[in-house]
Amino acid sequence: MIPNWHLYVLECSDGSFYTGITTNLDNRVKKHNAGKASKYTRSRLPVRLRGQVVTGVDRGQAQSLESSFKKLKRKDKEKYVELGLFCFLADLSSNVNP
Repeated sequence: MIPNWHLYVLECSDGSFYTGITTNLDNRVKKHNAGKASKYTRSRLPVRLRGQVVTGVDRGQAQSLESSFKKLKRKDKEKYVELGLFCFLADLSSNVNP
């Protein structure tokens, strides 16, 4: 069975965003809040899940989506978090700039 890769965005206690991918979202968020998932989030606890979407692609493609999201400006990330990350995927596949 092919795993479902999730693109997710966390909001850290300092208001910054952390973006990642995983096949087990609940477990990954718990690990972040336990300080065992990322050096970045470890010093910014607690974190809160702000958005997620099942990418429908393999790991390499999910990493590419993660990289594309991380390159966005803060205001564009906020827009997609508010609208839903599925809008990011739709805009990306349509080559629409935020």
